[in-house]
This record gives sequence, structure tokens and C-alpha cells, in this order.
Amino acid sequence: MANIAKVMLRVKVLQARYLKASLGKESLLKMIYESEVTEQVYNSNAIENSTLSLDETDKILQKIDLDRFINERELFEAKNLARVVEYIDQKAKKAELTLDVLMLMHQMLLSNIQDDIAGRFRNDDEWVRVGSHIAADPKDVVKLLQVMMIDYKLSSEENIIKRIAKIHLTFERIHPFVDGNGRIGRVVNNFLLIRDHHVPINIKFIDRAQYYDAFHDFNTKGNTKIMEEIVGRALSNSYHKRLAYLEGKSIVKLADYAKKSKESHSNLLNKANRQTIEAFWERGVWKIGT
Repeated sequence: MANIAKVMLRVKVLQARYLKASLGKESLLKMIYESEVTEQVYNSNAIENSTLSLDETDKILQKIDLDRFINERELFEAKNLARVVEYIDQKAKKAELTLDVLMLMHQMLLSNIQDDIAGRFRNDDEWVRVGSHIAADPKDVVKLLQVMMIDYKLSSEENIIKRIAKIHLTFERIHPFVDGNGRIGRVVNNFLLIRDHHVPINIKFIDRAQYYDAFHDFNTKGNTKIMEEIVGRALSNSYHKRLAYLEGKSIVKLADYAKKSKESHSNLLNKANRQTIEAFWERGVWKIGT
């Protein structure tokens, strides 16, 4: 398992490079963010068992007809989550995360899907279970969320990887909504990262098994290490991608880079997965700036 202190040191270097490289490049930054919306939506929905592919998600968001029948729920899940992702890019720069903001994002997420539960926390006898974990008592949800947010603020001296990992695990353990908790939780990660002058992250569907392991480890042992590793890799990946574009590098597939550099492709893939080289995952392919 990665040493999070060392990962955070690398992230700080990447953040400094990013802040310098991004000066005066607002239009390029906007283009990069907009290009990521589809991937954010696809991965987050896929983790929640959506059947949509990345290409299908892209077509839905571009209002292009699909080649197969898609049920109405999946269509709205893609459109609504894209709306939330785009919303936080602006909102996070202007205001703090509050319970009202959480409920508004949830309203946007479940609009035209489950309007009876959209935009409100669980109440009365609305218990939920995730695997073997029974989420918080509905009557305690608001209090627990308030404590979660206070703890996050009080941990401002801690590194951002640990802070995001802990608040994400805590939010999902509370499971404040009847439905949509995973997607809102991942949006909350990015809301807080943007507010802290970092870049948003994309937790990939292909990492779902380890992602679920992180929740199990936290709920049974109080351990945040697995989620810290996931967040650290995702944050490094996001910086590597942006720096490749912002610093004007030539971007190639990692497989092609391996041929030209005469390095082992499998060795490079291992390094890319561990984020010890400046490779990044884009639209299902490992790439690198050279």
C-alpha cells in the first residue's frame, strides 16, 4: 500500500505546477473540465450498476440517438448527474458546502426519477442497508452530517487526501438519502477539492472492487487507508492529465510510449496504476505526456 505522506508530497508539487501552468489558460481549463463530465457521469453511474457504456453516456449528453433502447431512469440518471457535476464547478468556487447545498444537489440528481424522495434526507422509518451495513438511524442523519462537516473543517491542518477519504467514508456510512448516496458522495469529494484549490477526481468503475473494500474496512475497523490510496491515485491522475495539456506536451497512448522508449509495457502499466509516472487514464486508455 502506498505511503500517503509521500503521495501527498508529490501531490503538493503537482498542485504548484498546475497553479503555475494554468495562469491565463481559463478557456483550456474549461475545455478540460467539460471533456471530463462524461467520464465523471459514466464512472459514477457504472459504480451504481448503470448499464450505460462510456460512449452511450457521451451520446446522451450530446443529445444523440442511441443504437439500443435505454430505460427512462438511466437516461435521467446520466442527464441529471451531468447537471450536478457542472453545477459544483461554479458553486464550489463561491460558497461552502452546507446541508441546503446537499439537498439541492440531491434534488437535481433524482428529479424525474424519484421525486417523492428527491431533495430531502431520510426521515421517519426510512432505513437503508448497504451490503451488511445498516446506515444511521433516520432521526440522527442531520446531526451526524453536521458533526461530519465540523470535523472536516477542524481537520484543515491534515493533508487533503486523508480529509477527503474520511469525509467520503463517513458520508457513505451515514447514507443520508433514501437513494443516490454514492453519486452525491462522490460529487461532495469534488466540491471540497475544488474549494481547497485542488482539481476534481474521478473514481473509476474499474476500481470498484477496491472501492467497496474501502467501505468495508472503514465500517468494520474504522480504517481509512484503502480509501486514502484510492483518493491519492485519483488526485495524482487528475493532475497528470491537466499538466500534460497545460504544459503543451505531446500526448500518446502508454502502449505507444512503451514501444518508442523500449520500456516494458507491463512495467509501465504497473507504474501508471500506482501513479509513480505521469500517466493518466482518459476514456478507458492509459496515456502519457512526453
